[in-house]
Amino acid sequence: MSTALTADLTNKQRQILQYLRNNAGTKTYFKSRLIGKELGMTAKEVGSNITALQDGNYDIEIEKWGYSSSTTWKVNA
Repeated sequence: MSTALTADLTNKQRQILQYLRNNAGTKTYFKSRLIGKELGMTAKEVGSNITALQDGNYDIEIEKWGYSSSTTWKVNA
């Protein structure tokens, strides 16, 4: 993926995108609180930043999936 496409993302959005790219090959569902735990963010920070990634044209597809103990995201590489 070219850096020009991610240049308009915030640092947190880039971290989340990279985390999802790195893990989408072995996992499909991700909870905001667990992503946040891995990246040093709160679940709320993850949720507010991941929505910006949903609208972008990246090499992964992100869909809001559930709201149990934390929002769950379905990610397809």
